[in-house]
Amino acid sequence: MKRIMIAIAAVLLLAPCAFAQSGERIYRKYADADNVSVVYISPSMFRIIGRLPDLDVGDGQIDFTPIVRSLTGLYVIDSENPSVNDDLRRSAVGNDGYELLMEAREDKDVVRIYAKGNEQVVNGFIVFADEGDEVRYICLEGRMPRDEFDRLLSEQMRD
Repeated sequence: MKRIMIAIAAVLLLAPCAFAQSGERIYRKYADADNVSVVYISPSMFRIIGRLPDLDVGDGQIDFTPIVRSLTGLYVIDSENPSVNDDLRRSAVGNDGYELLMEAREDKDVVRIYAKGNEQVVNGFIVFADEGDEVRYICLEGRMPRDEFDRLLSEQMRD
């Protein structure tokens, strides 16, 4: 019984680490590919950002600082490489527990927004834009407060 409890505790402790690797794993996989531009922003960079101004939204203001400081990574991939694009289309979100929040289509262009988390926290947010010859993958990881995140996202969707 003691071994089972230790194994369960280890899985619970390692699960966030496994998730934290997903954006990084995809980033590292394509970082050196031809015709691919990448950007990474580390947790340290997010921590050094000072107080940000509140954002005005329709029903008040959002303190954006806690969201930014809670981020553990931002990964951006912009690819014009056909083989990378095909692979990103197949595996960028995968079965990592992400839920499709929105999809927009115009002709062959598709934008999808995914999130992962629970009622209190958003652990990951992905924007995936497929424009045929060009694919963009943006992944934010961290522990973002769900209520602030939802208010920010709903306001951006109205614009």
